[in-house]
Amino acid sequence: MRMPVRMDAVLVQALIAAALSFAHLHDLAAAAGQDGWKAWAYPVSVDLLLVAAWRRLRSGGSKAAGWCWFLVALIASLGANVATAGLLDLDAVPAWLRILVAGWPAVAFLGGTLLAHGPTEAPAPATELPSTAPVEPAPPSTTPVPPALVALAHKVADDHRARTGTDIDTHTLRARLGVPLPLAEAIAAQLT
Repeated sequence: MRMPVRMDAVLVQALIAAALSFAHLHDLAAAAGQDGWKAWAYPVSVDLLLVAAWRRLRSGGSKAAGWCWFLVALIASLGANVATAGLLDLDAVPAWLRILVAGWPAVAFLGGTLLAHGPTEAPAPATELPSTAPVEPAPPSTTPVPPALVALAHKVADDHRARTGTDIDTHTLRARLGVPLPLAEAIAAQLT
């Protein structure tokens, strides 16, 4: 199923902000002695670290690493934006800033590696119950679910059932809605 791209004011604003931040990071890296392709690589590394951290935050797993690396990348981006706003003479970048810029690739590599290869929630293995065992219902979820999200989940589940002939499982529902696993479980409990 292909989702159409919806152009709206928020998306346009996000693209403009990303382009400006990208340019500020490039200008700061170039002023700190990183010329040519290296100056262009700095904004890419900051933005990719932000995206990796954001994905971890939305994964439904442990969020400590996600917040840590999101803040590191945000500070790098915000620092470049502020520094290039006239507060820093780009023709005379101080040594401490040159050191920070030169050390950034190692920091970004470490953060990206830890986020990409850190522990994530694995799907629970499917178990079969013996035919003589009573089936116990799952305990009620304490995660509050907005009614609009439950209504959307019903539409997604109905669409899945119409296309596949089977009920939607929790992990597919989570992927379709883009919500953390605990919220997907709470929604799935309300679909039955």
